[in-house]
Amino acid sequence: MQPESVIVIDPEILGGTPCFRGTHVPFDLLIDCIAAGDTLDEFLDCLPSVGREAAITALETIQPRQVVRIGAFKRQYEITKRS
Repeated sequence: MQPESVIVIDPEILGGTPCFRGTHVPFDLLIDCIAAGDTLDEFLDCLPSVGREAAITALETIQPRQVVRIGAFKRQYEITKRS
């Protein structure tokens, strides 16, 4: 599977937010869940409209350190926001 075949950017779907094809599930949601420590199975159990192969293909397009940086940034933002 090619990344372009699983992720779409359409201005008519969530204002152009990258989503899994055929769904309104943002790709960033998968990244957020992984960064928060959820497993792929937990994500797929909650969002059965996203196929396992599509999720894996999408994850293969990013570097592991990107997930860590995104998660760390969000945690820092939440801490700063609460202060």
